[in-house]
Amino acid sequence: QVQVVESGGGLVQAGGSLRLSCVASGDYISINSMNWYREAPGKQLELVAGLPKGGSPNYADSVKGRFTIARDENTVYLQMNSLKPEDTAVYYCYVRGVVGATPYFYDFETRGQGTQVTVSS
Repeated sequence: QVQVVESGGGLVQAGGSLRLSCVASGDYISINSMNWYREAPGKQLELVAGLPKGGSPNYADSVKGRFTIARDENTVYLQMNSLKPEDTAVYYCYVRGVVGATPYFYDFETRGQGTQVTVSS
């Protein structure tokens, strides 16, 4: 079982910054990607930033140049600068990887409980 815990959300004024953190723990073989999604009221869940293992980060157009995703072992960060009111949402960390033991391996995907980011104008 793999657990994911996010932290770092809060209330900030427009133009401010926040740093989100996400820690994955449990019995996994490998983590293949760590990703940040967000869900705003009345809107669909959207990918904000993703970081595949050994790959380059990808960002939603709306956050390019303002947000930076980075990973250190089992922790992924989302540095958010120049925040705008439209960035207000619940931010979720999604972790994908492999669990199991020889000879049975399975892909997994799990997410945390989410952390609220509110940007006031």
